[in-house]
Amino acid sequence: MKKIVLTGGGTAGHVTPNLALLPSLQERGYEIHYIGSYNGIEKKLIEGAGIPYDGISSGKLRRYFDIKNFSDPFRVIKGYAEARSLLKKYRPDVVFSKGGFVSVPVVLAAKHFKIPTIIHESDMTPGLANKICIPSAAKVCCNFPETLQYLPEDKAVLTGSPIRRELLQGDRLTGLNFTGLSAAKPIIMVIGGSLGAVAINNAVRELLPKLLQKYQVIHICGKGHLDEGLIGRPGYVQYEYVDAPLRHLFAAADIVLSRAGANSICEILALRKPNILIPLSAAASRGDQILNARSFEKQGFSTVLEEENVTSDTLYDAIENTYENRRKFVDAMEKSELSDAVNIVMGLIASYAEKEDTDK
Repeated sequence: MKKIVLTGGGTAGHVTPNLALLPSLQERGYEIHYIGSYNGIEKKLIEGAGIPYDGISSGKLRRYFDIKNFSDPFRVIKGYAEARSLLKKYRPDVVFSKGGFVSVPVVLAAKHFKIPTIIHESDMTPGLANKICIPSAAKVCCNFPETLQYLPEDKAVLTGSPIRRELLQGDRLTGLNFTGLSAAKPIIMVIGGSLGAVAINNAVRELLPKLLQKYQVIHICGKGHLDEGLIGRPGYVQYEYVDAPLRHLFAAADIVLSRAGANSICEILALRKPNILIPLSAAASRGDQILNARSFEKQGFSTVLEEENVTSDTLYDAIENTYENRRKFVDAMEKSELSDAVNIVMGLIASYAEKEDTDK
C-alpha cells in the first residue's frame, strides 16, 4: 500500500486543498496520515474527515521584531525532532505540503529521510514558510501563471488549487429552498471570509435599498456580524457561516462578491461564477490578495474593486457591469486550464509514490 503524509495549517486555506485531495487518495488506496500543529484549525478539520492526525510543536518565523522571535525557533527545532520521529514511524512514499509554518519541520524532516515532497503555493508570491521549504521540494505547484517566475524552473508546475469535489455538486433549486429566495430576480452571493469583512459588510448593507430593487442577496457575513435589524428583509438573507449547504448557495448565485484569498477565488473559478473581488488592502496584509485579484482581472475572470475605493456608487456600478457582462466572464473562465487541479496534483503524487515503491 502506498503511503502519504499531508501537512499544512494555520488557516483554513492551508487545509482545504488537502481535504480536496482526500477522496482521490482514498479511492487509489493510499494510507494517509496528517501532521499539523497541536491545536490549529487543521486538527478539527482533519479529524472531522476521519484521517489519523498527529500534532507537532510549531513556531512562526517572522520578518519583523516580536518578543516571540526568541522562543519560536526552539518550537521549530522541537517540531523538527517530532516530525522526524513521525516520518520514521510511518515511512511515507511521499509528502504533500500545503504550507503554513507547521509544514516547515515536516518538509525538512522529509528531506533528511530522502522522502520526496510536493509543495503547493496558493498565493502569487511564495510565503516565507514555502520559501524555506522550496529547496527541499521535488515539485512546487502554484495557482497563477505569474508565480512561475518566482520558482525554480525544474520544480514549478502550474496546477491551480485542488477544489473539494462536493462544492461542484450544488443544486440551484436546493439553494433557493434553503434561502427562501426566488428565481424571479438574479442573486448576488457576498462572502466576507470566515471572520467576516467589515468594510464589505457595511458597503453591501448601505446599498441594500437600491440593490434589492433589482437583485436578491445571500450574505455570508462572518461570525458575530449578523445585523438583527435586517432579519426577515425580503430578498436578503444573512448567515454567519455556511458549511455543507454552501455548494447549493453557490449554485443559486448568479454573481459572487468576495475577498481575493487564493483558495476562495480558485473555487469561484472552478464554479464559473462571474465575480467582483475586493482584495484585503496592502495596509492589512502583505498584499497577496491584491496580486491575486489583479491576475484574475488580467485573465478576464473578475472585476476588481480595491477596498479603499469602495463606496455605494462604485460597488453598485461594479455589480451592474459584472452582471451585464456575465457571459464574457464565464467564457474566459471556461477557457482556463486551471480547473482540474486535483487530477494534476494526484498525477504528481502518484509519479513520486510509485517511483519510491520501485526503488524499494
